[in-house]
Amino acid sequence: MIAFVRGQVATVTLSSAVVEVGGVGLELLCTPGTLAGLRPGQAATLPTSMVVREDSLTLFGFADEDEKAVFELVQTASGVGPKLAQAMVAVLSPDDLRRAIAADDVKTLTKVPGVGQKGAQRIILELKDRIGAPTGGPARTAPVAGEAPWRDQVRQGLVGLGWSTKDAEKAVDAVGPQAEGQPGDAPDVAALLRAALRTLSKA
Repeated sequence: MIAFVRGQVATVTLSSAVVEVGGVGLELLCTPGTLAGLRPGQAATLPTSMVVREDSLTLFGFADEDEKAVFELVQTASGVGPKLAQAMVAVLSPDDLRRAIAADDVKTLTKVPGVGQKGAQRIILELKDRIGAPTGGPARTAPVAGEAPWRDQVRQGLVGLGWSTKDAEKAVDAVGPQAEGQPGDAPDVAALLRAALRTLSKA
């Protein structure tokens, strides 16, 4: 088990960072909020969680130990894998999750892409007695009531990568037509985030 990684940040992408440790570049999958605090060429220490599969070894990196602990705990709920767990800590802070689970707040949990009403109810049922009380950590920015979920996800991603809320809002508006043109009820948030970044880079 690799508990943490300490070294120089080599590269930062939309979803991961490469940290050089002893001449080896380790890729860590991170949330936008964690990536926003990393800069290429600077030293960083990130708590990590390793997910082992038959055909892969994946390292997830976190801003702090609390985020890592919640990431690992929510995976003990039925139907929650590492990707969904990462989405949960990306959209909701550890304390946001604790409060939502303690209050049976299905609505807040379903803000996370991939968590439906039944999934949220199952998470609450299985984790309510184990997730603990809020620790006083910072909350994530709440989405605007009534707006499409993808808008908040893209906005949070941009702000997490260092853009101002004002610039992020303009970019979200700019890619709105692209989202409306996608089939189905759930637009490709990753593609919209990349499109929004291209819009900001041209500005």
